[in-house]
Amino acid sequence: MLNKFRFLTAGESHGKCLTGIIDGVPAGFEIDLIFINNELKRRQSGYGRGDRMRIESDEVDITSGVRFGKTTGAPICLQVINKDYQNWTEIMSTEKLAGQDAQKAFTKPRPGHADFAGSIKYDLDDLRDVLERSSARKTAIDVAIGAIAKQILSEFGINCSSKILVTGGETDENKIKEKIDSSKEQGDTLGGKFEIVFGNLPVGLGTHVQWDRKLDGLISQAVMSIPAVKAVEIGLGVECANVYGSEMHDEIFIEDDKYLRKTNNAGGLEGGMTNGEDLVVKATMKPIPTLKKPLSTIDFKDNSQTEAHFERSDVCAVYACSVVAEAMIASVLVDAFFEKFGNDNISEVRKCYLNRCYSNRCI
Repeated sequence: MLNKFRFLTAGESHGKCLTGIIDGVPAGFEIDLIFINNELKRRQSGYGRGDRMRIESDEVDITSGVRFGKTTGAPICLQVINKDYQNWTEIMSTEKLAGQDAQKAFTKPRPGHADFAGSIKYDLDDLRDVLERSSARKTAIDVAIGAIAKQILSEFGINCSSKILVTGGETDENKIKEKIDSSKEQGDTLGGKFEIVFGNLPVGLGTHVQWDRKLDGLISQAVMSIPAVKAVEIGLGVECANVYGSEMHDEIFIEDDKYLRKTNNAGGLEGGMTNGEDLVVKATMKPIPTLKKPLSTIDFKDNSQTEAHFERSDVCAVYACSVVAEAMIASVLVDAFFEKFGNDNISEVRKCYLNRCYSNRCI
């Protein structure tokens, strides 16, 4: 749970808008709206995205917490309009409509989605009440929030990068595109694996003292919360099972009065805390479960055997998922950063950071 950089989101895939409220951004920080919108554009890109990316061109609107381009210290409200809502005004109406047609209810749960469990948990007759919120469309507002977190981290020289490691079992970019094209023709989908790296982090973000404050646990939860992510690794990850301890652990050296490591198998985290090395996080995304070639399911309306409902979908969204993961990790890191260096106003944060940190060591 985040304590210093807290946020909540609301909104549905085909509703009016997606909304996010952030509490804890220091006063006096200059917000770069162009950067946020560019991050939203990155989320919509990548080979294999669906038709909706041609409908939506996401842009954020800041409705509170910022004045004359700078934060005031009050909660920041972000909003991303769903342009496709104009085609769903009746289906997604927030008002009670006369003569609502029960025949239009969505009653066929799609394997791999939240439809089945969500409908039973919330006692719903129409699965759309589940799928609209569980849709990956909601990650647009997560990216907008994470973009602000990235801007703050960048202020202190903390940078971020990501790359795709494998898609559909392929590592070569041309072969990946061929595999995606083939999957599209077959009505199928693909998943993959990507890597996120945050560099120049100070030592000592996070803590070892309680399970729910360990940074590796918080990062893992944040990335696992992204729709379709099924595995998270830090550093060497699952390959730890295949090496000796003497090969695994990153030895510590000192050169020119600076601490350094010659390896980074730990991925920048030891004991739930950053150790000054690059934070390396890998995540694996399953193939998108909405298929043009429908899977078998049941119809809750009469418990008959049938085929799953198809809703417009991507063939592959691994690149987009990596952008969302960058945003979620950035939000966790900035929360830990504020816990260590304060978050009342940006001037005090800078002073505290400069006073307590130098090189790759915090004291």
